[in-house]
Amino acid sequence: MEQSCEAAIASGVTEIAITDHVDHVPADLGYGFYRPEAYLRELDEMRERFAGRLTVLRGAEVDYNDSTIDDVERFLDRYRDEYDFIIGSVHYFSDGAMIFPDYFAGKSLDEVFLPYLDQVERAVETGWFDSIGHLDLPKRYAPKTHRDYDPLLFKARLEPIFDRMIAKGVAFEINTSGLRQTPRTSMPSGLVVRWYADRGGKLITTGSDSHAAQTVGAGIPLTLDMLQLCGIEHVASFRKHQASLVPVSTLQTRAA
Repeated sequence: MEQSCEAAIASGVTEIAITDHVDHVPADLGYGFYRPEAYLRELDEMRERFAGRLTVLRGAEVDYNDSTIDDVERFLDRYRDEYDFIIGSVHYFSDGAMIFPDYFAGKSLDEVFLPYLDQVERAVETGWFDSIGHLDLPKRYAPKTHRDYDPLLFKARLEPIFDRMIAKGVAFEINTSGLRQTPRTSMPSGLVVRWYADRGGKLITTGSDSHAAQTVGAGIPLTLDMLQLCGIEHVASFRKHQASLVPVSTLQTRAA
């Protein structure tokens, strides 16, 4: 955590929610490693160490799918109030299969994306999460045989999800990790953000999805420019699950 905080300061970031994965699928490599009490203690140590230079928020990225609902609910019932900000992310399909290139074999894009978006919508409906992570994640792992992904194909499916997000006050994340790896675009892209804004959506969070300190803050300045072009004038910041809106122009000045 200390290295990530130092990297955030170096990249011009003034606030960071550290959101380690909370995994509930036994096959996941991260399963069983998360220790909430120790994690929160270390976060608080970082808060004190970097006070005045960096705002450090208590965050978590909680994996969600139909097979883990009970486990996720138990975790959040016990710990949700301990956090400022919780991302809900779908990494697995309801049958327990991970969203990896092998899953695409013998399937159309509809057969991959539509069940995935069904899981996303159910995550929104729980009301457990402040923001939904990497809204179109399957494009990150699409093999060459499925690189013809076009978000327009799924606009009709995304629109009711946006409506439910807006009604329930759930944000979604612009995940910048796609800018530095396949698919070479944010997750989601500006076109999807524009559709959300057109339906009246205002709650957007940004994240670099950094699994190493050297990528903390990567892609955020470009993403801020994209948000403005798409009609989003603010980025949401959460304290104890309550959103406040920070002007994009203010963040651009800090990142300059």
